[in-house]
Amino acid sequence: MQIFLDTANLDEIRKGVEWGIVDGVTTNPTLLAKEIKRTGRKKEDILHEICELVNGPVSAEGVSLDFDGIVEDAKYLSSIHPNITVKIPVTPVGIRAIRKLHELNIKVNATLVFSPNQAILAAKAGANFVSPFIGRLDDIGDAGMRIVEQIVTIFENYKFTTKVIVASVRHPMHVVEAALIGADIVTMPFNVLEKMFKHQLTDVGIERFIKDWEEAARILGE
Repeated sequence: MQIFLDTANLDEIRKGVEWGIVDGVTTNPTLLAKEIKRTGRKKEDILHEICELVNGPVSAEGVSLDFDGIVEDAKYLSSIHPNITVKIPVTPVGIRAIRKLHELNIKVNATLVFSPNQAILAAKAGANFVSPFIGRLDDIGDAGMRIVEQIVTIFENYKFTTKVIVASVRHPMHVVEAALIGADIVTMPFNVLEKMFKHQLTDVGIERFIKDWEEAARILGE
């Protein structure tokens, strides 16, 4: 399973890359706007630096809603760096654009997926990735991971090459559940990635090892 960071924060991405466990990044207009406000840099510069930091797919999203606008946004975003994958919402216009971009060999992440039906349409249209938003499904009382499980099963049934990115992740158990289902990728906020390291017994064990070693050193007069 691959791990993506769902952020445009360059400091967070650098740290994740330094740990050696980040395979890609997903952004959206909200995340990029936040980083633009924080740094005063242009979105093109931010996206390009992210792509230089991460040796893997970097999702970026336009804001156009009509077919021609979506396609033009996608062409522009994909020209920023070869690692760019363009996020397109799964709507009738979006599906049409996904098919067109597939024909143009522009990589697409079908985003805002909330049902297996939407995932099927995106895969049929040629999307490279689909992103079911499990946290938002959980928020309305639906079972987000059940949707992911259905999508994974359907894609396996029909040998779709489209990869499943579990998105809108809220906590580390979402990561475990996605891995048990067999999802290809989980994209998560940096704070969720940090929490994956945490376990109280690890902290207790480290503290005990250090204490025992210090006692042994005192005995030896070191």
